[in-house]
Amino acid sequence: MSQLQGILTRLKNLQEQSNGSEPMQRFFEVNGERKCQVTYHPKNETFELEVYNDKEKPKRFQFDNIDMITIEVFDLIQ
Repeated sequence: MSQLQGILTRLKNLQEQSNGSEPMQRFFEVNGERKCQVTYHPKNETFELEVYNDKEKPKRFQFDNIDMITIEVFDLIQ
């Protein structure tokens, strides 16, 4: 399985595991270092990407398309 497909699978599982009210989260790491966190908000069916950078405040981005956030996560962990 390609890395891109693996990310997409994890995000789809995140959607499926949400019980309709509580946001669900997943972390993505490279060599034990957290690169980002994805939170799925089932009420409005959106994803929030929180990007971690050294010595900077985490940046947050909103997505309503699973394919677009998959590409962003892929780019971050490359």
